[in-house]
Amino acid sequence: MSSSVPASASRISLRALGSQLRHFVTSSPSRFAIVVFALLILLWTALLSLPIATADGKIPPLSDALFTAVSTICVTGLTTVDMSAYWSPFGHVVIFVGVNIGGLGVLTLASLMGMVISKKLGLSAKLMAAGDTNPLRAHGGAVNESQTVRLGEVGQLLTTVAISALIIEIGIAVLLYPALVMAGVDPVSALWEAPYFAAMSFTNTGFAPNDGGVAMFADDYLVLILLMAGVFLGSIGFPVIYSLAKHHWHFKRWSLHAKLTIVTTVLLFFVGAAVFLLLEHSNPKTFGSMDAVDTTVQAFFLSAMTRSGGFNVIDMNDLYGSSMLVGCMLMFVGGGSASTAGGIKVTTLAVLAIAVWSEAKGRQSVQVFGRRIPSDVQRVALSVVAWGATIVAVSTVAITQITGDDVIDVLFDVISAFGTVGLSSGVTATLPDAGSYILAATIFMGRVGTVTLAAAVAATSRSQLYSLPVERPIVG
Repeated sequence: MSSSVPASASRISLRALGSQLRHFVTSSPSRFAIVVFALLILLWTALLSLPIATADGKIPPLSDALFTAVSTICVTGLTTVDMSAYWSPFGHVVIFVGVNIGGLGVLTLASLMGMVISKKLGLSAKLMAAGDTNPLRAHGGAVNESQTVRLGEVGQLLTTVAISALIIEIGIAVLLYPALVMAGVDPVSALWEAPYFAAMSFTNTGFAPNDGGVAMFADDYLVLILLMAGVFLGSIGFPVIYSLAKHHWHFKRWSLHAKLTIVTTVLLFFVGAAVFLLLEHSNPKTFGSMDAVDTTVQAFFLSAMTRSGGFNVIDMNDLYGSSMLVGCMLMFVGGGSASTAGGIKVTTLAVLAIAVWSEAKGRQSVQVFGRRIPSDVQRVALSVVAWGATIVAVSTVAITQITGDDVIDVLFDVISAFGTVGLSSGVTATLPDAGSYILAATIFMGRVGTVTLAAAVAATSRSQLYSLPVERPIVG
């Protein structure tokens, strides 16, 4: 009897530990996202480590399998190997499925699965889905009027997510197929390449299934425009797609989030193209050897891809240093919230820019489009930029120290990793194992999100029933 008592106590303690662990993981959407993303990365690492996943039938090094898995699930597009030649058809299918799962978002996918099983969403599932579509849900406390998607609309949003992703990818693939065939791709090969490119553009990943990538379509404007369209639709975010589907082109009825996302995205698209044109027009390795039409198209394509798309026609090493720095800025900003793009998000930039303008004008509150932006949103925006800059700085210093490469090249790849962009100066392909692990961690933190990561580590927000004396330090 004495031996059965310890065994029973051990089972009870294990059950209690499991219950506490389950509560810790599922009590917060942010923690749940981190855990599920990590588990998916481990699963995809295992799948890509199989001999059947490589073209030569050999087991790949752990660093290459892990890095590709992280880049796939986090829809980044950076790679330490030649994607078209290194992986087998099985490996490419694994990568294709992985980017679609990562693009939709684990929380959204889990909620969709729950809705299919139960035919309706419970309150818990709605809260988790709202956490994925609204960054402010990662924090405790009441949700105010700045909430992007109301709980009652989450079911409709999830339906929009699934349907829009399916329709957009199929639509782009259907349009890409004849464009690829006309560009010289074999009709049979195009049956695979069209949906592959469609998925990689909509998820803002940037992997290419063919030898030479998108560079072989440098003079095919139709292919480039379709890829830009896919990247744009994926980067604006599902809440914006939902708002557009609900209110169509009635701008006044759009949510403030949709207005800020669309306006800032379009503005950065045109400003980025104009700056690249100005800086690179005399560069014989890039725009200097092109005519006016080619230069214009390539400038817009480069502007779109540095936002998070990841496809490139021009070798990033051929850009002037000033253009690479501009590319770093665009990659750091990224796309829209709750989208397949990464970065600090365009709404974060918009909120900070509006706050700075309001301060310069001496306004008591931050206002735009007839709405007031509350102070908690401004604090979140500042936190996102601060955490993002810290992650980029630490990773850049560490990788530069390990590799001894030029700091601008390392910075470019690190920001590309953080913003889940996929463009590279060439540093990533030559990284030692230690450097690839650091860059993989940067990708993970960039995809999961700085606010989500901070909220997962920090304790739940607690109400403070007192206020401390005010004292103003000198700032500036």
